[in-house]
Amino acid sequence: MSGNKKPTSVRRALLMLLLPSGIGLMALAWLVHGLLLDRMAREFVETRLKDEVAFLEHQIRDSGGQLDTLQTGDYFQEVFHHAFAIHTPSRTIISPDTWTPLLRPLIDAGQDGTLRVHDADATGAPSDILAYRKSVDVGDTPVVVIVAEDLGALKRSQAELHLWTAIVSVLLILLLVAVIWFGITLSLRPVVTLKAALKRLQDGEIARIDVQAPEEFRPLVAQLNQLLDSLDHRLERSRDALANLSHSVKTPIAAVRQILADNDRPLTSELRHQMATRLDDIDRQLEAEMRRSRFAGPQVGKSAYPMKQARDLLWMLGRLYPDKSFELSSSLPEESRWPVEEHDLNEIVGNLLDNAGKWSSRYVELSLKQDNGLKRIIVADDGPGVAEKDRANLGQRGLRLDEQTPGHGLGLAIVRDIVAQYGGRIDFSEKTDGGLAVTIELPGRHRL
Repeated sequence: MSGNKKPTSVRRALLMLLLPSGIGLMALAWLVHGLLLDRMAREFVETRLKDEVAFLEHQIRDSGGQLDTLQTGDYFQEVFHHAFAIHTPSRTIISPDTWTPLLRPLIDAGQDGTLRVHDADATGAPSDILAYRKSVDVGDTPVVVIVAEDLGALKRSQAELHLWTAIVSVLLILLLVAVIWFGITLSLRPVVTLKAALKRLQDGEIARIDVQAPEEFRPLVAQLNQLLDSLDHRLERSRDALANLSHSVKTPIAAVRQILADNDRPLTSELRHQMATRLDDIDRQLEAEMRRSRFAGPQVGKSAYPMKQARDLLWMLGRLYPDKSFELSSSLPEESRWPVEEHDLNEIVGNLLDNAGKWSSRYVELSLKQDNGLKRIIVADDGPGVAEKDRANLGQRGLRLDEQTPGHGLGLAIVRDIVAQYGGRIDFSEKTDGGLAVTIELPGRHRL
């Protein structure tokens, strides 16, 4: 199955991608080089043949068409390095003589320009030649001039050059492999450094990863350090919670134990009430610390859908307070996601709605907003509100402004704790028409 496929190493993946690409490009360049070399060689030969025909024509015109006065034979061969033929009605000169079977048909062809002879079978003559034929009139004498070259020799030279090009290409490919391997090894060196740093972190030699990583690896190092900060923060929070719990329940337990250990005093209703009160204190502290222990805090890759969770909470609170109207006001799309752990968002919104439901007269309004990355949660009610002098004390653990309303005074304290975990802020204000408005602001990105 594809899910069990072993991941390919980065080095192997890069080699499998870069090496065939380099070889393919080198092979393409070699083929293009061969085509261009053949074309350039042909054009060069044609140009030389035309120049030599023009030179011979000039010599013939200077001699007035008298071929006997021309210096032919070895002279022209040494100058041109080509075979040639000069034909007049009275005389024909072909040099060298072994080319006669090839050039004679071209004299009789009657077609000027570049001519090609393939697969010729003549003893002592090449089988493949390129010739240039030109007919001129010198006075009243028609003259045909042909200059030809052995393409076999040219092709052998091209093949030798092309072979050397292939050898150089192979050497360049080997050099390319070495360069690619060195480049990959150099590029992956930060991974080796990071691996060593993680090993030192595991052995307890360092507390955080501090390596000189390239720009591409810096976000990874930052996220790892943030994860370590989050883990340390949670461990510290758990230790603080255990210490707080131990300190909080020590006194009630000691009081209950003292009552139970006093055999001289009967267990009156007053003592029973004291014991129940002490046990209730223990229960509240346990509930509070257990709820605090479930706070996740900001986590990398964790997010919540605020619209969906808000609708679920409004429906639940509407069932809990059937005589109150719970409304949602937001322009966020349904698929909008916030970088907040789902349980934490439920705790924030749920506690605020529950608190507003207890104090409201007819309705509670929840608003969700997002502006330039800043997430804003606003819960407003039409209740009696809170005096300005008492607003600063809202959210203090165990503080209740009205002892007649059910609760332990922990809801807003829990909200404060979670908001602090995310580096946000909480604000209490009075609505213009009365009632309390609680505004929560959470930054787009959190420091873990």
